[in-house]
Amino acid sequence: MGNPLLDISAVVDDAFLTKYDIKLNNGILAEEKHLPMYDELASKSDVEYIAGGSTQNTIRVAQWMLQTPGATSYMGCIGKDKFGEEMKKNAQAAGVTAHYYEDETAPTGTCAVCVVGGKSSLIANLLAANCYKSEHLKRPENWALVEKAKYIYIAGFFLTVSPDSIQLVAEHAAANNKVFLMNLSAPFICEFFSDAQEKVHQYVDYIFGTGTEAKIFAKVRGWEDENIEEIALKISQLPLASGKQKRIAVITQGADPVVVAEDGKVKTFPVILLPKDKLVDTNGEVTLSLEVFSLSWFWARASKTR
Repeated sequence: MGNPLLDISAVVDDAFLTKYDIKLNNGILAEEKHLPMYDELASKSDVEYIAGGSTQNTIRVAQWMLQTPGATSYMGCIGKDKFGEEMKKNAQAAGVTAHYYEDETAPTGTCAVCVVGGKSSLIANLLAANCYKSEHLKRPENWALVEKAKYIYIAGFFLTVSPDSIQLVAEHAAANNKVFLMNLSAPFICEFFSDAQEKVHQYVDYIFGTGTEAKIFAKVRGWEDENIEEIALKISQLPLASGKQKRIAVITQGADPVVVAEDGKVKTFPVILLPKDKLVDTNGEVTLSLEVFSLSWFWARASKTR
């Protein structure tokens, strides 16, 4: 489950960032001051539209890796509009079984992707994505997807929308010995939604995040003097719900080594640098590189234990 958003991506300059008070390499929710930005981005000649949202991007990558039609499913809220129709077509084309809740009044959510010099920042305007209700999750045809699932992934962004839905799924995963995965998602989630985060993290088997997110997560808990390896270890050792045996924490650091904490031990994995002239997706530094590495690592691990 997550926030389905239509990405509006374009190259901007420093003046644009200053105008809308945007910092690079960051992910935030849109405020009033950001709203005119979406039309300005849409007016650019190089604008691109991408059916996304953190969790939806992740599940599409998982579906692509599995190469089995219908092996994955997804839930979230969209509007009854042309962007919503585009979202549904995109999910179907990707092979994902998408059961969207369609809101009658709110338009489909969007995400501004502001790119400067190979770096980017994400500003999400949730709109309909913010309207998801747990009543939709509880419908028999939708809950059947939860019961069918063996692995469940939800990004931390969804804590701002429907924490009760996350709780229902997390408790189901724990009760049925399923693998539950979650992402720290953004510094503001770790800082301002720490209570909701802590409540659900007791059910999480795998926690993914970036170094920046991990440091904020640690600061909120009074670990600010720790390095990334120590933070990852402490995250892996946070209390777990009854019946859970252990947790694995995976922290990416851009071009620096990926840190994995498990069973009281920490391992690091070097990142193979890609020349700038080979870069295709300039948004990858913020989101997709984490999602692809996390899923690649997780599925490789899971295939060994089947």
